[in-house]
Amino acid sequence: MLDANEVESYNTDWTKHYKGTSSIVLRPKCTQDVSKILAYCHTNHIGVVPQAGNTGLVGGSIPMSSSEIIVSVERMKDIISFDPTTGILTGQAGGILQDWQDYARDNRVILPIDLGSKGSCCIGGTVSTNAGGQYYARYKSLHANVVGLEVVLANGDILKFNIQETDKDSNSGCTVFCNLKDNTGYDLKHLFIGAEGSLGIITKVALWCSSSYPQSRCAVICACTSLEQVQKCLYLARQTLGETLSAFEFMDRSVTHLVANSPNSVTSQGNAATMIPKRISSTSGTDGDDSEFYPYYILVETHGSNGLHDDEKMERFLEESIQQNAVEDGVLAQDLTQLESMWAVRESCNPTVASHGYTYKYDVSLPISDFEDFANDLRRRLDSKCSSLDIAITNWGHIMDGNLHFNVTTLGKFDMEPKVLEALEPYIFESVIRRGGSISAEHGLGQAKNKYLPKVHGASTLALMKTIKQVMDPHGIMNPGKYLPLQL
Repeated sequence: MLDANEVESYNTDWTKHYKGTSSIVLRPKCTQDVSKILAYCHTNHIGVVPQAGNTGLVGGSIPMSSSEIIVSVERMKDIISFDPTTGILTGQAGGILQDWQDYARDNRVILPIDLGSKGSCCIGGTVSTNAGGQYYARYKSLHANVVGLEVVLANGDILKFNIQETDKDSNSGCTVFCNLKDNTGYDLKHLFIGAEGSLGIITKVALWCSSSYPQSRCAVICACTSLEQVQKCLYLARQTLGETLSAFEFMDRSVTHLVANSPNSVTSQGNAATMIPKRISSTSGTDGDDSEFYPYYILVETHGSNGLHDDEKMERFLEESIQQNAVEDGVLAQDLTQLESMWAVRESCNPTVASHGYTYKYDVSLPISDFEDFANDLRRRLDSKCSSLDIAITNWGHIMDGNLHFNVTTLGKFDMEPKVLEALEPYIFESVIRRGGSISAEHGLGQAKNKYLPKVHGASTLALMKTIKQVMDPHGIMNPGKYLPLQL
């Protein structure tokens, strides 16, 4: 039985922006438990909010009414099987992503998804939000790597998509079979990848770990003075590093400065701060002044099979980038410890910014050439409408796939400022759409962005979405008020 403080934690998301008032949290241990819960709620028209690691950023796992119940899959965390021949790893939806990654590595394959929240997010929630992460460009989307799902519908029906369980004997339990190729009808599992629990609850996931765990990992942090340099650097990385290029992460000066100078940041420990190239000139600012930092930083990582060969390729990439004026400076990781320090800098962006004040977070896709203009457009608007507030605008993201994380923080103020939100929304989404981008690249819609879907999709598309929802959840009990606009 959960006490009041524990129940409150399930009603509060990671950002602390969304708070629910549900008094009931159910934590099933198996698929059959989930089925019984949903069948009861379907019959009695009770709203159900599916929850996994509760690390989302758009309020998708937080109830919007006290009459709704939370169903957490956190106790369903078993890894069921791994097939070394096909590379298919299968387990329950509540498994922690880091645990799946470690299991895959121990079996000498790489899990095709990596996120900053890997230590707490669950595989079921990751699939349900279609999270992208830093290795998306190398290992592709979850749509490309999920080969099987088990899902419980709103009425309690259990659906198995390319997951077949067979009892072996009384001692060893069951084994799971998945086919890499299955063309026996509509590929319905894709409806649940990224559906944010609006159509059912994912209970088992089969992921294709198609690549061997890298025998070598190389990394460099490059400094650039312009977005044009960043784009040129990306071009050279693709040409020079080829198939080994795995990550190309982007950070601007503002967030790099915050991370490097925050007392609780990872850069205050160990050698992480030395991984950030800085300007060396008489015009540089004093220590702690952001003028000592370059406008943009890029973290480049490769995964390969020959350490000496891969090191040489990375060194050649950095040399050619400097020679061709694609970067101003760069720091090569000399060992795995330094490589992890570089990633610590990148993965500290989110928590560091959040520690400085209330942060309005926007996860968008844009043409890379529009990153700077988009950010400057929003900066001018905020300067005009919120000049009385001390605001930090910070940007980072997975630039190789056009994913920008745009953040606005009211420094020292941890409560929402209505005039900031009014200045940002819906203008920011209209600005993204005007540039041909997407208002949600990987964080989902939740209750934060679903009302803007009519600006994104036409009436016929929205009507089809509504039809699918009505067929699979006729009473509308699954994650009420999220994902689809309420007015549909």
